[in-house]
Amino acid sequence: MEETTMLSLLPPALALLMIIATRKVLPSLGVGIIVGALILNDWAFIPSVSLIWEAFSSIFVSEGAINDWELFIILFLLILGIMASLISFSGGSRAFGDWALQRVKTRVGSQLITLIFGILVFIDDYFNSLTVGQVSRPLTDRHNVSRAKLAYIVDSAAAPICVLAPLSSWGAYIITIIDDILSDYSGIAYSGLQAFIYMLPMNFYALAAILFVFLVIVWKLDIGSMRKHEERAIVHQQLLDPTRKNVPGDHSQDLDTHHGSVSDLVIPIVALIISTISFMIFTGARAVDNATLLTIFAETDVARSLVYGGLIGLGASVLLTLSKRPSPFQMLRATWNGIKSMLPAIYILILAWIIVTIIDQLRTGEYLAGLIDGSIPTVFLPALLFIMAGLIAFSTGTSWGTFTILLPIAGEIASVLDLSMILPFLAAVLAGSILGDHCSPISDTTILSSTGAGSHHIDHVVTQLPYAILTAIGAFIGFLVLGMTGSTLGGLLVTLLIIVGIAFSLKSVITPLPEN
Repeated sequence: MEETTMLSLLPPALALLMIIATRKVLPSLGVGIIVGALILNDWAFIPSVSLIWEAFSSIFVSEGAINDWELFIILFLLILGIMASLISFSGGSRAFGDWALQRVKTRVGSQLITLIFGILVFIDDYFNSLTVGQVSRPLTDRHNVSRAKLAYIVDSAAAPICVLAPLSSWGAYIITIIDDILSDYSGIAYSGLQAFIYMLPMNFYALAAILFVFLVIVWKLDIGSMRKHEERAIVHQQLLDPTRKNVPGDHSQDLDTHHGSVSDLVIPIVALIISTISFMIFTGARAVDNATLLTIFAETDVARSLVYGGLIGLGASVLLTLSKRPSPFQMLRATWNGIKSMLPAIYILILAWIIVTIIDQLRTGEYLAGLIDGSIPTVFLPALLFIMAGLIAFSTGTSWGTFTILLPIAGEIASVLDLSMILPFLAAVLAGSILGDHCSPISDTTILSSTGAGSHHIDHVVTQLPYAILTAIGAFIGFLVLGMTGSTLGGLLVTLLIIVGIAFSLKSVITPLPEN
């Protein structure tokens, strides 16, 4: 396949449609992978099998060296699974749930605490998705909040907050790209960091997503499939769909056989957070000559820092569990349960990485980006770039890849049509990338949010999608206003007012589910 064609859309579209239709993630991703490999090899079977094997093996070994990104992410998942299992086994989760239940009296309160924690953990989206879900789960479980609702809250405070924070792995990466883009055009008097700050109020989707999840929590706006999950959790105390099995990150089999304390959960989690952030700063500082906070987070080794921090957190949980004097068999069983709980997520991640590799070779993102016609009036371009970035991120499962593809294109369009619109164009790409990342079932952030919350992945995708679409409507209209008026404040106000209006309209027609 020498040039990009509409056929490049088939594998991701087929996989996504099958996921929605069958509710089976692994077979759907497998079909998308096979079809994509066949397209790349002109429907020849043997070369297609070879391509799939190369994509799989590259997850572990690339160019003769260990692939320390994907492999370390898998290792971190296993470490976190064992750590969470030991915390549950030692009684830490139950003790934390009892402690929190005395202080957080309502379901709404437990969800708000989760959202606030997610906003505070803005360093990295992987770290956010897994840590916030693991920490919040004992509290939300006690208040009978469905795991699908927990996953939605976690996901809505992961990528959206990371893309707004300059001192995060996302912010540093984006600033680096923007700085390179702006350096190509004379007449621009601000740096990448200044441009990033100027664009913060233009990232309508990220800001609207955080506002909307807050309103969903406070006004109990449970719609579509989410209402079924919440009703089941409240009425029957079933936090998960009982007809499904193999829940990523689930530790319900780890019965609390010991009387634990809150410290059995707090100490390992605090050790994990502090050590991970410390290693991120350390690895970033080692990689640059003139270290600043921005350059440190631009060059930090996230995957390695997660593993090192995870090992310290795991060490703390092992020591606390051993203090309860469990038998060797109990320790081995708890360890195996932790590993087993993460296997479903690892299987999904591996297939998602393979299909993303194949989609990258198909150049699906380039094809979609090429659909932008230079004859389109400038006033419509922010909204169009927002939708285009959303489609690319949704189809490819990667917001960072979308940044790489579309940000330079947006800069080039602005340089040709109206250089004063470069920041709105770039902001629209960032916002659309978050939208696509938020919706896509093959996005690693979506997968890890499901894992951290202990939710079935497909349940998280299906329940979150209506909220993401409603948020996207508000952001799209906001970008239309921005393009027509050139007013950032006007576009932001319109976006937020539409979000509040949608939420208020839902509130007026939806009967809230009871607290208990």
